[in-house]
Amino acid sequence: MTLWDPRGAGLADRHSRVATDLRVSLTDRCNLRCTYCMPAEGLDWLPSPTLLTDDEVVRLIGVAVTRLGVTEVRFTGGEPLLRRGLPEIVRAVAALEPRPSTMLTTNGVGLARLAGTLAEAGLDRVNVSLDTIDPARFQTLTRRDRHADVLAGLAASAEAGLVPVKMNAVLLRGVNDDEAVPLLRFALEHGYELRFIEQMPLDAGHTWRREEMVTGEEILARLREAFDLRPDPVLRGGAPAETWLVEGHTAVGGGPARVGVIASVSRPFCGACDRTRLTADGSVRSCLFSQEETDLRGAMRGGATDGELADLWRKAMWAKPAGHGIDDPAFLQPARPMSAIGG
Repeated sequence: MTLWDPRGAGLADRHSRVATDLRVSLTDRCNLRCTYCMPAEGLDWLPSPTLLTDDEVVRLIGVAVTRLGVTEVRFTGGEPLLRRGLPEIVRAVAALEPRPSTMLTTNGVGLARLAGTLAEAGLDRVNVSLDTIDPARFQTLTRRDRHADVLAGLAASAEAGLVPVKMNAVLLRGVNDDEAVPLLRFALEHGYELRFIEQMPLDAGHTWRREEMVTGEEILARLREAFDLRPDPVLRGGAPAETWLVEGHTAVGGGPARVGVIASVSRPFCGACDRTRLTADGSVRSCLFSQEETDLRGAMRGGATDGELADLWRKAMWAKPAGHGIDDPAFLQPARPMSAIGG
């Protein structure tokens, strides 16, 4: 006898959580080489035949939305703007019934050219990674001279109506940990919503050390030296970011300006997690730090029906662990780096 019954169920797990937020990695490739993510020479990219085709991506997202209760779809990478078929994938997903919310997490390189096209295709909003407002430091962090392109991408997104435009920033001790206040000032001046993210053990070189991580509490302490912050009264729900209102500042379109901290390591939110992940080569991951994956690509190419794919997905999510286990002495960093998993 089993407690798991796939018939008619959404993406529930044994801990009474239900996944409604799907993160879809469209590629493991990236056009930056961020020091905390991958080596300067890049990685061994997934071979093309193993990647899902555009039609396969849309089919699996359709299964998630129409059969499994997914209401939000976020496109990630690697760098998703490198996926040539991205606009048409977005268009097809936005046409699903019921229509999911559609979002994109990007490094912003190339976004100035594509923001209007993506908005027209049905993309709702973007998150753009920007760890520094200093062009020289950006080049040191990313090993590329593309700071101006990222700023142009942010501006183009706002112009295209992909709002609220959100910025993601990772602070590294001894590198850019003096930029908490400047980054927030920049975001407030331009009407962007800033999210600080604790550095997580997902680098390709497996060099992450907890004692070197800039914690969420440290970030908030530095922000409070320059800003009056108060807890956001809006319920957080399954959102990864804890948010604060920035007194004296107004968001674009009215209402209070906000800043968020995603403290995945020091203040984990696993108990409210509502995410499921699909890798670029068609595997389901129940957790960002999971050691196990469920292959949907092989089943799909082997002739599985949508119903059979849905059952495989449900079963994978039912086995989702209670937490990521970073504090467990037995914790092992996933073999895949963040660029291959998708954020």
